Amino acid sequence: MIRCLLIDVGKEWTVRDLADKAELSVGYCHAALTTLTRMNYLRRTENNKLVISSPELLLKRWAAYFQYNYENTFLQYYTFEKEVDSFLKSLSTKLANSKYALTSFSAAWLISPYVRPIDVHLYVPTDQQAEFVANAINVKPTDGTGNIKIVLPYDQGVFYRTQTIEGLKVVSNVQLVVDLWNYTSRGEDAAKPIYDLLEKEWFKL
Repeated sequence: MIRCLLIDVGKEWTVRDLADKAELSVGYCHAALTTLTRMNYLRRTENNKLVISSPELLLKRWAAYFQYNYENTFLQYYTFEKEVDSFLKSLSTKLANSKYALTSFSAAWLISPYVRPIDVHLYVPTDQQAEFVANAINVKPTDGTGNIKIVLPYDQGVFYRTQTIEGLKVVSNVQLVVDLWNYTSRGEDAAKPIYDLLEKEWFKL
């Protein structure tokens, strides 16, 4: 629900529209929206619809709370390809018809290069898809820490409004900021340029 609000800043919502979009029950959505309104993250418009009023504060609060490393399941793989850029380029053809979304430093590198990635993280929806993807991109499982991490998400909402950059599927900028913010000592550094892009979009509205 918060993803929908932050990705479509400026959109006016009814409770039912937002519940349908977020695939939540109307009752749950109503309760959560009431809380967000009371906390001044949302406001009512003249026609009694809901619109986000403080996207920057809501995103920072979500990002500060979320722990990418602990919420998701990581499957560790290894590739002998030493150049991350070359590996990423190969994904666009090998995974053209697959459901996946790059995240973490490799995704940030495509959007706003700041912290050079040393590994690749990509979300896939299921264990079966993880196996298919691993075979398609020719990576080998490892018991240690791999340089390719296939990530089973805590919530399928991570695929909401994925974007295509240089032929690669990437999580939304909102999701990317949330994933990076508390991830390693350089995560917040990599998140800030993406956050700045979001702020520019929001304040154009």
